[in-house]
Amino acid sequence: MRVLDLARRRKTVRKFRPERPPMEDLLKALKAAKEAPSGMNAQPWKFVVVDDEWLKGRIRELCEAEERKFHSKTKGDLMAWLQSEGFRPEKPFLSEAPYLVLVFGHTKAPYWLQSTWIAVGYLLLALEELGLGTVTYTPPNPKPVENLLNVPPQYKLQTILPIGYPADPAPKRGRRRLGEVVSFNGF
Repeated sequence: MRVLDLARRRKTVRKFRPERPPMEDLLKALKAAKEAPSGMNAQPWKFVVVDDEWLKGRIRELCEAEERKFHSKTKGDLMAWLQSEGFRPEKPFLSEAPYLVLVFGHTKAPYWLQSTWIAVGYLLLALEELGLGTVTYTPPNPKPVENLLNVPPQYKLQTILPIGYPADPAPKRGRRRLGEVVSFNGF
C-alpha cells in the first residue's frame, strides 16, 4: 500500500476488540519504526512493550490520577474544547488494549525529541498497514510511569500507544486542505 493511502486511512482509535494481535505483527511495526532517521544516527528511541494485565492497570491508574490533576487546573478554551469533545480523566484504553507501547527518548542525544517523534510516525503508519489501531496518548505528567518502570533519568516518556484491533466507530477527523498548510518561498 502506498504511504499516502495509509496516511489517509489512519485514524485515532480509543476502543479495541478483545482479541490479541500476534506479537509478530507488533514486532513488524516496531522494526519499521526503528528505521526512522535520527540526528547523528543516534537512534534515541526506546520502545517498551507492556502486555501484562496488572502493569497495564497500574499505568492506567497513574495516568488517570495525573489526568484528574490536569483537568482540575485547566480552564478557558482548552477546557471548553476538552468538555465539548467528551475528554475525561478516565483512560480505559490503557488497560483494555491488548498491548501498550511506551515510547521513550534519550534526552542526551542530539535532536532526540524530533527523532523520537519521527519514529512514532513510522510506527503509526506501520500499525495501520497491519490493520492495528492506536492513539498517541501523552500523559500530562509522565514521571509516575517512568518511576514505575525504573526508567533511567536520561530517558523521557513521550507517548503511550495502546495497540490492538480497532473497535472504534468514530470517523477520522477532517484535515485541512493542502493549500492551507503549504506555501512556497516564504510563509
